[in-house]
Amino acid sequence: MEIIQIVGLGLIATVLILVIKETKPLFAFLIATSTGILIFLYLIGKIGGIIEVLEDLADKSGVEMIYLKTLLKIIGIAYIAEFGAQIVRDAGQESIASKIEMAGKVFIMVLAIPIISIIVETVIKLLPA
Repeated sequence: MEIIQIVGLGLIATVLILVIKETKPLFAFLIATSTGILIFLYLIGKIGGIIEVLEDLADKSGVEMIYLKTLLKIIGIAYIAEFGAQIVRDAGQESIASKIEMAGKVFIMVLAIPIISIIVETVIKLLPA
């Protein structure tokens, strides 16, 4: 039950933040950011296991690894952009958070263009001339 540890860490950090926030807002922000980073670092190991399983499934099914790697990069960009935007929101900078999210969306589109092109080419080949 690893989720209990993560929730416990989050609750402890929240109580500390609520106690410290009035007198030392900078420390409260640092606690929130540090807690988020610790949770993220803990999850990296779990994400690595998921990636290994997906690579194994792609290999067994004959899917080209370039597609899987692109998809994993897209998912990674989405998570990292969301994580960064949440941290910036915690600091009260909504406008910067939305710019981070927009940048994440642009990077996702850049990575998705080759896959979209292949899909369009495949559909065009299937259509009668």
